[in-house]
Amino acid sequence: MSALLAFARIVDGFNRWVGLIVMYGIFVLMAILLWSSISKAFFVPSLWTLEVAQFAMVAYYMLGGPYSILAGSNVRMDLFYGNWSLRRKAFIDVITVFFLIFYLVVLLQGALSSTAYSLGYWGDEPIHFFLGLVRGAEEVGRMERSASAWRPVIWPIKVIMIIGIFLMLLQALSELIKDLARALGHDIMEPKL
Repeated sequence: MSALLAFARIVDGFNRWVGLIVMYGIFVLMAILLWSSISKAFFVPSLWTLEVAQFAMVAYYMLGGPYSILAGSNVRMDLFYGNWSLRRKAFIDVITVFFLIFYLVVLLQGALSSTAYSLGYWGDEPIHFFLGLVRGAEEVGRMERSASAWRPVIWPIKVIMIIGIFLMLLQALSELIKDLARALGHDIMEPKL
């Protein structure tokens, strides 16, 4: 159990670090939207601002998700849960976190497929495509572009989504380990956020 808890501490520390950096992304988003408003009012409107704002929001949301799980700021139905003991909460969380892990695995598979498609791969095995890219056996095909007038390539934001989903999956595993330890009666130090 100590090795698993060490893994959980490493994941918690990394996601805390990423979350504390990403939280300042809201200022990036505000700056983009401010420039969008200024350029529309006083200059020629920028084509790129709304799409870049959408990309910034996706990055903010996806990379901030693991920190949200770590901080326990996700939405919970607290009708019964709030009155339970810490050990009982942990036992129920051990069961329910499997639903989250299943959802994140399915989401990760979809994100990998979508990213492979955006890089020009039309096959059924995106993981083999990415492994082939690393080995140099595969080549990037015709890249998917946005349908907007600006027409940026889509793969960078999809890669950020893969990273965010993967970090959320790691954080869900960390929560599973900590809840399992609590359910078994181990005293777990809560992370300082």
